[in-house]
Amino acid sequence: MSIDVHQHMWTPGFVGALRARTEPPFLDGWTLFLHGEEPFTANPLDHDLGHRLAFNREHGLDLALVSLSSPLGIEHLPAADAWPLLTSYHEGALDLPASFRAWASTCVTEIDPARTAKVLDDGFAGLQLPATALLDAEGFARVAPLLDLLEERDLPLFVHPGPAGAPDGPAWWPAVVSYVQQMHAAWYAFHAFGRPRHPRLRVCFALLSGLAPLHVERFIARGGSTRGVVDPDVFLETSSYGHKAIDAISRVLGIEVVVLGSDAPYASPPQALLGEAATYQISVTNPKRLLAVEGVVPR
Repeated sequence: MSIDVHQHMWTPGFVGALRARTEPPFLDGWTLFLHGEEPFTANPLDHDLGHRLAFNREHGLDLALVSLSSPLGIEHLPAADAWPLLTSYHEGALDLPASFRAWASTCVTEIDPARTAKVLDDGFAGLQLPATALLDAEGFARVAPLLDLLEERDLPLFVHPGPAGAPDGPAWWPAVVSYVQQMHAAWYAFHAFGRPRHPRLRVCFALLSGLAPLHVERFIARGGSTRGVVDPDVFLETSSYGHKAIDAISRVLGIEVVVLGSDAPYASPPQALLGEAATYQISVTNPKRLLAVEGVVPR
């Protein structure tokens, strides 16, 4: 009953919508063009349903949650440009087999709780927002109506890296520097500005939130006051990290808030050498608590 809370899948309709564009984000064949990153040529097999089902079976995954990759920048487009792409993503995600569920997405340039609510009504697991919309008090104030909506419906928030900065470094720079810095900022912004307004919200931060919790000693030294206080409804998923990082995060926050995420097709589920009980907790118990589900159920 293992659950992977973080995968990406370009369905045919979504691919077509990206190919119909001439400004980033767009696809030329299978080459992706974004603001802030070098052109990236995707492998079509990475987004082939049969190939992904085989991948999930190989890794013992019973349920995979797909998400819109926020570095595409779609959520930050003007609403008239964003929503057609979001609709293509949502329709394709809902057509996937029952061994998949999906995070909904929304436009963050024009906050529309009513439209977002209609999307969530279709059976999405929760809402994903880009970290670039959650970097400070102003960001959390802008998206507060969306977070209120999640609290009302008892649905979780998934925080994913957003668009990277200008492409002035090597190809790995966005993933290793830009995304990590975004997640670090979003982690502390949530605790400072998000949690006080949204006390019942469950939230999951991608890529172990850029290892932000490991800075707790510096946080305390500079005036923070939460040593020893762990928020049981704030989760971190493991994508692109391995045993050392997962072990370190678990020592700071406990294993109870770590959930399995692979970021497939860009990485595979990590191997944390913490024993069978911890593996079960990360891949089964904790994801089910994040999603508030009793079992792996179809939409």
